[in-house]
Amino acid sequence: MDKAASLVADLLAFIALDGCTDEQFDALALQLFAYQYESNLPFRSFCQRRGATLRNVKTWSDIPAVPIDAFKAMELRSAPPSPAERVFMTSGTTGRTTRGRHFHPALEVYDLSMTRNFAQRFMHGEARLPMGILFPDEQAMPNSSLAHYLALAKSAFGSADSRYFLTPEGLDMPGLCAALEASEQSGQPYALLGASFSLVHVMDALRAQGRSFRLPAGSRILDTGGYKGQSRELPLEQFYADLSQLLGVPHSHCINMYGMTELSTQFYDDGNATLPSVKSGPHWIRSRLVEPVTGRSVAPGERGILVHCDLANYNAVTTILTEDVGLWAEGGFLLLGRAEGAAAKGCSLAVDEFVKASAA
Repeated sequence: MDKAASLVADLLAFIALDGCTDEQFDALALQLFAYQYESNLPFRSFCQRRGATLRNVKTWSDIPAVPIDAFKAMELRSAPPSPAERVFMTSGTTGRTTRGRHFHPALEVYDLSMTRNFAQRFMHGEARLPMGILFPDEQAMPNSSLAHYLALAKSAFGSADSRYFLTPEGLDMPGLCAALEASEQSGQPYALLGASFSLVHVMDALRAQGRSFRLPAGSRILDTGGYKGQSRELPLEQFYADLSQLLGVPHSHCINMYGMTELSTQFYDDGNATLPSVKSGPHWIRSRLVEPVTGRSVAPGERGILVHCDLANYNAVTTILTEDVGLWAEGGFLLLGRAEGAAAKGCSLAVDEFVKASAA
């Protein structure tokens, strides 16, 4: 068995655990760091510039965090390209023409990461539910990590009558209303999943038609991704209040997923009865709050830029500096929006440093 295959086997076994100790997390994080340091040349150059070596990186929090925009600047990979690999690309909706790319030699680690986490955080013990998907399928968007995520949700957890309601022709409101009405009449709980902007379009269409639903107890909604200029923007309080009013799903069952193309693991809240909601992840991902230029952790109680160490990111880099501001809270962190001002400048400087180090 080669090194990559051995790592994948270790990762699959680790994700399948019910939890882990700090020592177990560190051991696998350092194993992955050694593999990526050896195989991922831009990453190794960056580590060397930061003074991080195989000898002095002793814990997951010592691993230098690669800024997410580095995924736009170059190929971050440990395995060579192959015909079978999947490439997930960022949406390109932030005004930047270059799209970030995340290379997956195979998807067994990504898929197990998604399904183990989703089963616990969204399904809550239900094996399958009828699902309505408010996002294009993988045929329409083969490079979208969210399209793959939602396809997995439908295939692994959706009942036979689950279907997509966003097609090349647009939003199928008659079909969606028929599914919601059937759930309302039968008492069978229903799950509605999609991008936040898609749910805004659904709510606008329901209002235009003068319609609303009272979905059965146990129904739930998952939103993710924000608005990306694809719909009008709503304050969080209004967004979840409107969902509850129009679909009859309580705030506690309106769950937000926080993820990104550059990661292989997602974070969830436990509903949005209290805002902002606390996000948390499974045992194979850990986070820090840092000052973006130095990478040093901020003092307790201070806001910082989120760094995530995702062990499922075995081919690219495990540890990523985001552009998201966070604050620690009991049980996880609060997501407070995108970096602005000095913090945003710090993130840009971190990208410049990475590019210069990689070119050296």
